[in-house]
Amino acid sequence: MKLSNGFSIGQFIPGDSFVHSLDPRCKIIVTFVLLAGLFMAGNPADFVLWAACLAICSAASRVKFSSILRSGRPVLFLVVFTVVLNLFWTPGREIFRIGFLKITEEGLILAFVMGLRLYFLVMFAAVLMMTTSPMSFSDGLERLLSPLAILRFPVSEMAMMMTIALRFIPTLFEETDRILKAQISRGADFESGGLLKRARSYIPVLVPLFVLVFARAENLATAMESRCYVPGAPRTRMNPLSWSVRDTNALLYAIFFVALSKLWTMYMPQMARLLTHA
Repeated sequence: MKLSNGFSIGQFIPGDSFVHSLDPRCKIIVTFVLLAGLFMAGNPADFVLWAACLAICSAASRVKFSSILRSGRPVLFLVVFTVVLNLFWTPGREIFRIGFLKITEEGLILAFVMGLRLYFLVMFAAVLMMTTSPMSFSDGLERLLSPLAILRFPVSEMAMMMTIALRFIPTLFEETDRILKAQISRGADFESGGLLKRARSYIPVLVPLFVLVFARAENLATAMESRCYVPGAPRTRMNPLSWSVRDTNALLYAIFFVALSKLWTMYMPQMARLLTHA
């Protein structure tokens, strides 16, 4: 029972690929552009293009495609839950019924689209985190949000909080995995019994986990104070961010792909009908 197996969200993979060399601001903007394009996909066939885009991102970042696919494991339950909700509670032309539950043609398509959309959202976000170090991500986010400082928005504090939260995610899973192994070695059983019994068996895991999390948070706060960290104080950077031509090209590629996917969504059904009638 290894929770951290295949878990990739928040884990940075060092490298010297094209994606790694991009400015963090560019990678954040490109990710949001691609995520916005994903919400335009309204047909299961549209995700063929998005799978190709993910494969291109994998090749450009030199991150294994299997690692990117595994990054969606933590949200599989949420994906299944979303699929079930849309499958049985979407009105439309009925094609199958199980008691009071019915499956409609519209519900089947919507469930498939929503499930794929959510899974692809996580995978594109995982590519961003795999190719961007926490400090670079924090600097890029702070620079992008810097205009909000005029409205007295705590930009630097918000960027620091998000970075720390992202770094704590893999740490949390590693600690959970370690505690589970320790409990199993002492004879704990997390597999047998009903759902309620298995839920109760995790109580001895949660207590030490919360203690460890608070202890790590306190150690981090002490380390930041000992290094004279002052929230909101101006600070210099060893490696200032620099937007280059390749960043502009990467952003243009992302916009072009989103426009292409929109055209695909608009005209693919018409082309399919023409080929069917032909």
